[in-house]
Amino acid sequence: MEFGKLLFGEPLEWSIKELWVNVLDTGGRQAMHNHANSFVSGVVYLTPTHESSCTVFMKSPGGTDFIFRNDHAGVAGGEFNSDKWISPQPEPGDLVLFPSYLMHAVPPNAGGRRVTLSFNAIPARLDSWGYVVRLDG
Repeated sequence: MEFGKLLFGEPLEWSIKELWVNVLDTGGRQAMHNHANSFVSGVVYLTPTHESSCTVFMKSPGGTDFIFRNDHAGVAGGEFNSDKWISPQPEPGDLVLFPSYLMHAVPPNAGGRRVTLSFNAIPARLDSWGYVVRLDG
């Protein structure tokens, strides 16, 4: 509910739309993609993750940035001002939630088997100035 407040400005009820398991053995990777059929995506890390295969988040190639940026050698990059941001190394049981439109990938895994549980979620409803869409069936 609180992630709905962060994304849409109010707490929302959510439904899991789809759920799957990813297994990446040594050398396995996931190419850059997003989940255009959803609103929120999540990853639950089930096994230790080698530092080489932390999830990488990228701004859309089309971009929605300011044209003139504060961009020089002294700037500390982070999740809001970088073109690419690598998540901190997760522990088993950690959950990462992100907007489904956000491009993401997993670089080649140099460690042991990496297992995650991923899902897409949709809000029960969205209200755009009185035009209400109910998505919970």
